[in-house]
This record gives sequence, C-alpha cells and structure tokens, in this order.
Amino acid sequence: MIEKLIVLEDIDPVIFYGVNNANLQLIKALYPKLRIVARGNVIKVLGDEEEMASFEENIIRLEKYCAEYNSLKEDVIIDIIKGNAPQAEKAGNVIVFSVTGKPIIPRSENQMKLVEGFNKNDMIFAVGPAGSGKTYTAIALAVRALKNKEIKKIILSRPAVEAGEKLGFLPGDMKEKIDPYLQPLYDALQDMIPAAKLKEYMELNIIQIAPLAFMRGRTLNDAVVILDEAQNTTAQQIKMFLTRMGVNTKMIVTGDVTQIDLPPSQISGLVQSMRILRNVKGIAFVELNKKDIVRHKLVERIVDAYEKYERQGAAPSGGQRSAAPKVSDDKIENV
Repeated sequence: MIEKLIVLEDIDPVIFYGVNNANLQLIKALYPKLRIVARGNVIKVLGDEEEMASFEENIIRLEKYCAEYNSLKEDVIIDIIKGNAPQAEKAGNVIVFSVTGKPIIPRSENQMKLVEGFNKNDMIFAVGPAGSGKTYTAIALAVRALKNKEIKKIILSRPAVEAGEKLGFLPGDMKEKIDPYLQPLYDALQDMIPAAKLKEYMELNIIQIAPLAFMRGRTLNDAVVILDEAQNTTAQQIKMFLTRMGVNTKMIVTGDVTQIDLPPSQISGLVQSMRILRNVKGIAFVELNKKDIVRHKLVERIVDAYEKYERQGAAPSGGQRSAAPKVSDDKIENV
C-alpha cells in the first residue's frame, strides 16, 4: 500500500469535482480498491501501486480535458477511465471554451481574419465599430495562448480617458477610479476563465490589467499584450506602448475610430500609427464593420444610422481625427 498526493494545477476544482462532488463520487466508484480523499486542489490517494499508476494517469488526462473544455461530464469520465477516447467536441474554428463549456468561435469573416492575422503575425491592429467582437476575440486568442503554455502572461491595457464623465469625481483610490474603465476586459475574462482560476492568475500577475500610463519603462516578454480603445491614445502614448514589445510577445491593438474621446486639438495615436506602420512587415491590419456586430440587433441599426447621418454632411466628433487609413484585404493577407 502506498500513498500519493496529486495536485490539480490548471483547472478549477469546483468544475473538476462536479456539482455536489458528483464527478468525484463517480471516480471513486470506478476505483473501488483505492481510498480517495480530495481537499481543495489536492487529491490524496491510498492503495495498490499498480492501481495507483492507472489512477494518476487518468486523473492527468481528465485534468487536461477539463482545462481545455472548462467542463467535465460523467460520460467523459467513464470514457477516459475505461480507456476510450471521449467524443470529440472541438470544431475546427474554436478558439477556446467558455466557463459554461460553450465554444467561442469567430462569428464573422473579419473575426476569422483577426484569428488568422494573430496566428501569422506578432502585431495586429483590429479596428471596427462597437460590438464587432474585436476585443472579445483578442482576449480569447490571448487565453488560448496562455492555456497552451505558448506564453507566460496576458497583459491588458486601456487608456483612462473619460467619455463625458470626469475621473476625478469618481469615488475611491486610484485603483477604484480606474477599474470602471477596465470592466469590459474583466467581463471577457470572466466568460473564459473559471472565477477561482482567474483570481489566482490575477494574484500571481499571470494576468495583468493596467492603465496605459503604467506601461512606461517596461519590457514585455513571453506575453500576449492587448491595447483596447486605442483610438483614445495620443501619438506619444501608442508609440511608447508599441515599443514595449519583448521576446516571444504578441501585441493586439483594438479601437473604434468613430468614438474618439480626445480633445479636438489632439490627433488619435491609433489613426496616426496605422498610417505610419501600414507597410511594415510582420504587422497585420483587420477592419471590422457593422456586418460583424454580434451584440443586440439594435446596435447594428444604431451604427448604421450614425453612418448615414455623417454621410449627409454632419462632421463626426473630433473632425478629421477619426479619418483612419483604409486597409485593403491584400494588405491583410500579405503581412
């Protein structure tokens, strides 16, 4: 008789053990000769050495499955422990699986171009209207890279620029003032990473969410770095951000050039950088449009109405600051 401790490192134990520990009870039933006790993310096993080896091998397979799919069902447990391959759930275009086990996939042609651009390039600019999925897809790509151990950390950033409200009037300390600007990033992460694991990642700085100003002086290695709402950066800020790129790092810059909240006298750093960098090898550009909008159907109609209003002669907010260079499809494919 031997005793062994198995630590579950890459998954949320709540998902692994199941509702009311149903999965754990099933595993115990399939290994009647072993005494199995689980506490937190540690499983303590006592029993025969040969049986123990089989148990440990299958627990590793179950943990790997759970980490990939964010779910673990009883039929999968039975298949794996009996040596059968579980029924394939992964479709060709799946980026990652949500915390409910649903596949997150590109839902439009341009979102697919964003995925392909990320796979082929170290830096990618994704511009498009609200709801076109640019930020959500970018974060899904970053989570996939982290799960596959291609990188060691995810860094998400936004410029803290007010859209009509004043930062100074918000209650709390600096973190509490800035958090509302970063909430969309938290929302996307909570969709893709179980709560306990996300908390652990953030405490260990494996996932970092910070205002753009906090990037100065850093060299970002072994990471996927996402700059969201980049249309609200100044020329100096976006240059500073782009030059933080280190070894084994990929950068995704997202923004909507029709929603610039900078003072009228300032040029958007996103618009300027797209003009300057459009011919640089290794940088991809993807433009999303109202056809890519995956929010409520009214969002597409709202975007369409504003476009019609501006075409009729009303200048968009910020005037020519929002006139981004048009990037052709052949430019996307050729980088």
